[in-house]
Parts: sequence; C-alpha cells; structure tokens
Amino acid sequence: MQQLPELSDPVLIASFDGWGNALNVSRAMADYLIRKLNGEYFARLNSDLFYRYDENRPVVNISEGSLKSVLPPGGSFYSIITGSKKRNLIVLRANEPTLRWFRFVDDMLSLCVKLGVKTVITLGSMYDNVLHTDRIISGIASKETVFSKLKQKNVIPINYQGPTAIHSTIQSEGMKQGFECISLWCHCPYYLQGTTHFGVLSHLGDLLSYFVGFELDLEELNASWKELNSQIQTLIEKNPEFKEMIGDLRKAKVRGSWASMKESAKKGDKVIPLKDFLKPA
Repeated sequence: MQQLPELSDPVLIASFDGWGNALNVSRAMADYLIRKLNGEYFARLNSDLFYRYDENRPVVNISEGSLKSVLPPGGSFYSIITGSKKRNLIVLRANEPTLRWFRFVDDMLSLCVKLGVKTVITLGSMYDNVLHTDRIISGIASKETVFSKLKQKNVIPINYQGPTAIHSTIQSEGMKQGFECISLWCHCPYYLQGTTHFGVLSHLGDLLSYFVGFELDLEELNASWKELNSQIQTLIEKNPEFKEMIGDLRKAKVRGSWASMKESAKKGDKVIPLKDFLKPA
C-alpha cells in the first residue's frame, strides 16, 4: 500500500469480475471512471488471502522463451478527485474473492474508516429477459431516504431469494457498521453475451454521477453504443431467427409476462449469443 490519499467525503464504488459482471458492465464502469477521472492507484488486495489460484489462475507473460511476469488475481484501489468540492471517489476494481468473504469485507471497511468513507456503492450486472434497448437498473439501499433518491432515476427495488455475490455480504456487514450502503444491478439481455453493453453502461454512469454529485463525460460511451446498436439492428433485420426472438421478447414485455420467457432461457431456448457475429465495438 502506498500512502493513503487525502480526500473530501469520499464514496467507495466497488466493482467485481465474475458472477455479477454480465456484459462487462460492472468492471467496465470502474475502468471508465478510473480512466476518465484520472484515478490514482494507492493499494492492492492481498491475493493469497482471498483467492483460489486453481479457480482463478494467475496470468503469465512469456516472450521468446523468457518468463516476464506472473500476475495473480486480485484487485486495486484508486482515488479520484472529482472536481466536486464536496465528494471525491475511491474505486475498487477487483476479481470477486473466492475465499474469506467476511475477512475481505472487514478489511475493506476498515480501510474505508481510515479514508473517511461513509457511503459504499457496489455495482453488478445480470442477464435477464430484457431487450438491448432497455435501460433497467434495480437495487437495494440501507435507508428508505436513500432509495427515494434512486427512484428519481427509475431504480427498481429488488425482490430476490437465491445464490448471491460478494455484493450482499458487503451490504450486510456495511450496514452493521453504520455505513450507508447501496447495491446497483444492471439488467442485460441474454442474447448479447460476449460483448459490452455500452448503452446500459452510459445509463449507469449517469446514475452514479447524479447520486454522488460529480460530472462524468459520457460521450464516448454513447458513441460506442450507437455503433454497437447499429450492428445489432442490422443483424436482427437480416436474420429471421434473431428477429423472431426479439419479437417474442417485445410481446412478453408488453404483456408483462417475463416468467415464461425466463423459463425458456433457463432451458437454453431462444437464446442466441450475438458475439460471434458482432464486430468489436
């Protein structure tokens, strides 16, 4: 760890690769914030404590028969001076831990205390039976007053029972320690697997900048989405199977009957990954 940054009322925004990173929305948001707002690295996770290397293997760089580097899974913290006089950012970009979730959260929250963080926001994205043109974000918050502000941006309250990601552990332990905790989840279409949904990413960026109170240039994301959306529309028009699938989704949306579509998706029906047909955006 380098010297801790001095920040004004910082908000922690945490994103993770893995189960909760559909269409790369969560991780890409962290990358975008760090790049666009000139984030500065100041700390790294202890990989040996929180990761199983047989499940999330280290990455090597070998060139001309010579081992150049070995990079284990993990994550890094970045500080961001937003330009706002009131609130700065800390961004955690990491692989989802595979070990010691409660130790991980305790260490993370201890660092938050040292930095003066009072609000923790975790980002996630999931596959759902939605259209690529939809902009749906659901979430949970530790206080009703906080969720009321999120509702102004059409964030939907989550109702869910089942397997979870590290986000829920952060939410639970953070609330116990008195942090204001929010978890935001972007809903992504099954049929876009293998690409990045720049449209939802832009919507999430707009929500974060509104809620925290900083300026974020979304022009690059909007331009990338315009190009990707054009590719998708062309594919839909040229491929009857794609067109039928999108039509069924639209009808289900109008009827409000996503349940039958979800059951189909679980069985692998009407789910056509477009990644093999799309040009890199």
